[in-house]
Amino acid sequence: MSAIALLVVGLLAFLTGYHVYSRYISTRIYQLDPDFVTPAHELEDGVDYVPTNRHVLFGHHFTSVAGAAPIVGPAIAVIWGWLPAFLWVTLGTIFAGAVHDFGTLWISVRHRGQSIGTLTERIVGDRARVLFLLIIFFLLLLVNAVFAVVIANLFVANPGAVLPVWGSLLVAVIVGLLIYRTRVGILWPSLGALAILYVLIWLGQYVPFTLPDVFGFAPSAAQLEAAAGDVTAAQAAAHVDGMRAGWVIALFVYAFFASVLPVWVLLQPRDYVNSHQLFVALGIIFLGVLIVNPEVVAPAVNTTLPADAPSWFPLLFITIACGAISGFHGLVASGTSAKQLNKETDARYVGYGGMIGEGTLALTSILATTAGFALVVGVDGWHQHYGTWAQASSGATTAFVNGVGVLAEGVGIPRQVAVIFAAVVVISFAATTMDTGVRLQRYIISELGAQYQVKAAQNRWLATLVAVASCAVLALGIDRGAGGMRLWPLFGTTNQLTGALSLLVVTLFLLSLKRKIWVTAIPMIFLLFMTTWAMVLNLIRYYSDSQAVLLAVGGAIFVLELWLILEAARAVRRALTRRGEGAGNGC
Repeated sequence: MSAIALLVVGLLAFLTGYHVYSRYISTRIYQLDPDFVTPAHELEDGVDYVPTNRHVLFGHHFTSVAGAAPIVGPAIAVIWGWLPAFLWVTLGTIFAGAVHDFGTLWISVRHRGQSIGTLTERIVGDRARVLFLLIIFFLLLLVNAVFAVVIANLFVANPGAVLPVWGSLLVAVIVGLLIYRTRVGILWPSLGALAILYVLIWLGQYVPFTLPDVFGFAPSAAQLEAAAGDVTAAQAAAHVDGMRAGWVIALFVYAFFASVLPVWVLLQPRDYVNSHQLFVALGIIFLGVLIVNPEVVAPAVNTTLPADAPSWFPLLFITIACGAISGFHGLVASGTSAKQLNKETDARYVGYGGMIGEGTLALTSILATTAGFALVVGVDGWHQHYGTWAQASSGATTAFVNGVGVLAEGVGIPRQVAVIFAAVVVISFAATTMDTGVRLQRYIISELGAQYQVKAAQNRWLATLVAVASCAVLALGIDRGAGGMRLWPLFGTTNQLTGALSLLVVTLFLLSLKRKIWVTAIPMIFLLFMTTWAMVLNLIRYYSDSQAVLLAVGGAIFVLELWLILEAARAVRRALTRRGEGAGNGC
């Protein structure tokens, strides 16, 4: 199978979905009104509610939702074969993920920019809001913990990426100051920052940085080197654990300050720079595929799975999360993007189109790991890398980074620089998601504090401290971060569950408007079924493996899910009753 063929088929499917299916949804289901006064105009305050050019808003929204998940998920899932991963990414994006993102953006615009959590109270019920907020809190907890481990693993494996990643933070702050203090335009400072980033990437190969084991988790590098031949595999692994734990702690210290700073200081300028970086990265990967045309070495369907690998059904649908549908996107769409939409008709371009971009990123992950990576390690090396489920999970980013490296080399970029470039791309988007995730988690803690009149929880600094501390404990609580990727199935399940529940809210709203609901109801039912089934399988495995932390977190989420589904069932009955009464009265 040629990688070019997969690329062309995938892109054609996405283009067809956008130009045909999304047009049907916008005109027949959501019925977008170009004259509707959006919250950005109705509540314009120059801070949160700001009418924004749709291309600018697309860049902001796309960068906010594009994290490491659409890269990591497919890079793990190809262990089942490239065909299941490819089909779920393309069909899931078109018929589930993009519909979800489009719908959550539209329903928020129709309700004065309110978040999906607040809308749950209005549409489902009072208790449902608290239950949904708790599920969202757990989702953000898992997002931040998983991405911290992903970034830490990349720093350990690619020390040349440390300089450009941390250097880009300083550059972003300078860009923010230039834009908001001197009122210069955004384009040239962001392009200049992008150029500086690429210079730092080039320098990174000459200035690699390894974090010292200052936290005392393992023997130092000097001790291991002095031991020479006496160094055991266990000692070497312990040293890696120590470095990983150090990076996790450093990342959450950074996340604490990043989430309490004004958004214009760091987060917004980073979004601008990363949006350009993402488009450049996609262009390089696509061009590399066209030039190199690597053969896809993974089987279409893997019939000889490793003994520790679970069945692809239903685990495929929660392993590939953000690359097909993501509940996290609904938090962004209803949390920030809805407040900036200039026209309601822009929701199709920003919401549906933004998810098409995310699916495209997931498609590149499939190509890089099933074709590009094989050029680095060979066919036998590829099968050895995916020889166990544990290796596939822990080595997902390694496969992607090296796969992108060889594709970028085909464009003319030196391999060493290309690998650092790929690592920086993954780290940058994961870190951006962490920044947003910690900030949103603080909002959830404060909102729950207001709900139950706990003043301490409404303090910005204390709420942020609780957020980062809980995430760090979870990330380090499983073998000091070495087993952090065991959180991935739980993260994927919670993420898909949040997406299904958001689709439920949109479906109930459509029901109240007496419109067709199959567009949102079918993916909602499918996801609820798959996530519930996957959660049960996960809990059984956590119990048999004596994973107390995962069992406790997963069990809490499962109870909240069932409770919220019962609340939603009552809301559906009420809506159907009202609809029937309206029909009987000739309404």
